Amino acid sequence: MTSQPLLSRRWLLAAGCAAVALPPDGPATAAPAPAPATPVRGGTLNAIIQPEPPLLVMGLNQQAPTQTVAGKIYESLLTYDFELNPKPSLARAWEVSADGLTYTFHLQDGVKWHDGAPFSARDVVFTFKTFLMETHPRARALFGRCSSIEAIDDTTVVFRLSEPFPAFLQCFEVSNAPLMPAHIYEGTDFRANPKNATPIGTGPFRFDEWVKGSHIHLVAFPEYWQKGKPYLKDIYFRIIPDAASRALALETGEVMQSQFTDIEPFDVPRLVKNPKLQMTKKGYEFVAPLMWLELNTRVKPLDDKRFRQAIMYALDRQFIRDKIWFGLGRVATGPINSVTKFYDPNVRKYPYDPAKAKALLDEMGLKPDAKGVRASLKFMPLPYGETWLRLGEYIKQALGRVGIAITLESTDAAGWGRREANWDFDITANMLYQYADPAIGVARTYLSSNIRKGVMFTNTMGYSNPEVDTLFEQAAREVDPAKRQALYSRLQKILVEDVPVAWLLELEFPTIQSRRLHNAITTAIGVNETYADAWLDAS
Repeated sequence: MTSQPLLSRRWLLAAGCAAVALPPDGPATAAPAPAPATPVRGGTLNAIIQPEPPLLVMGLNQQAPTQTVAGKIYESLLTYDFELNPKPSLARAWEVSADGLTYTFHLQDGVKWHDGAPFSARDVVFTFKTFLMETHPRARALFGRCSSIEAIDDTTVVFRLSEPFPAFLQCFEVSNAPLMPAHIYEGTDFRANPKNATPIGTGPFRFDEWVKGSHIHLVAFPEYWQKGKPYLKDIYFRIIPDAASRALALETGEVMQSQFTDIEPFDVPRLVKNPKLQMTKKGYEFVAPLMWLELNTRVKPLDDKRFRQAIMYALDRQFIRDKIWFGLGRVATGPINSVTKFYDPNVRKYPYDPAKAKALLDEMGLKPDAKGVRASLKFMPLPYGETWLRLGEYIKQALGRVGIAITLESTDAAGWGRREANWDFDITANMLYQYADPAIGVARTYLSSNIRKGVMFTNTMGYSNPEVDTLFEQAAREVDPAKRQALYSRLQKILVEDVPVAWLLELEFPTIQSRRLHNAITTAIGVNETYADAWLDAS
């Protein structure tokens, strides 16, 4: 096996100072603190948000930092427990007809928007029939299956499907289906509405201020429909661009929570030994994040699957897992996360094999020039912290070893989102969520009908395979689990052969919190939940 490309000395020093892997929930000292019996009212939660969100309107943007902040402002009809069972949120109850085509939702009573206007079934119908259909990358694939969405009265909404869709009850997580206020948006240009600067939801916290580059402040909504909640007085999301400063802020108690990749993986083993902190990997079950390299098939030679396969062979994904992510993940085998329904491991394998990568490039006629370069492309790292930049350094070096010259491009979160959505990239890193069922979180990436310029997290690679389209549609409709498995197994084999993206890792994220913080991670949505139940003890 060819030796690994050398990374920077500083990178290697950091890697050498940290453990390669963590146990499933870190050392014993990192276990969540047992909560006292009675929640304490009041208190300010200071949490990290990294990077700074581009905006806070969940219906317009679903990037990770937006979801974490806006998940306290907006709500959906349902939430989900750790076993992914649906639980009440703005819907207090629901029924499904025997034929699986009619879903009736009964709304909570006494719900108000943050501006005092009443929430009603009209808002639900507007959200699903109009707003999300225009703005959301998954809405057409999910709610376009409805033949009708009707308000029977102010607190009852009926969704009628044109055909069975067994994943339908999994579609109402808040980033999939944030309820939007009809009285604010109806008849307007949704993306240009001036109220986007001051988001209005129904959640336990309302927007107070956003000081760019410093913090986002949310305050408890006194008319929240869950009486007596939230317990917290307010939340400050602190914007701390520097990774070392984020880790120090946790250690000193300046902030009480980090999530996703706020803390660089090489810092996690040290922080979880701090007796004032607790760490958990729970709360990411619903999203089951999968990281990959997005390959723009409109750009030559990325349009040739042999080139995409060569990229897979050129990358040592175990090295990425062990030395860049420090054990926080599993090497991916294809488009479905191994913790998501209908995963099948029996697909083509891509072990680290630079010689095989070179052979595929030779087969394409891409011979190295005098400098050893066969092809030149640009790589745009995900701008979510130092680890993602280190991944970019590794990608550049690993691909360079087989003759693919990579130029690294830098951008901020908003710029990355615009460029990814508008196909303005050769290769970029991305991290997408599975949302409990392949029909919701997987199909959207590969369906040719979801090639939608200007909309993030769609089929931005431009990949098109009619058989894949057909199989995804059949699997989405199929009610027999065994037949669904057979369809998804066939899909995984085709996609792993075609390599529309270069799958890297099934990510596992550490949420690190002060031991003073209780009842924050209560569902499979984790840090993106409302935090209506979260509270701080006084000690």
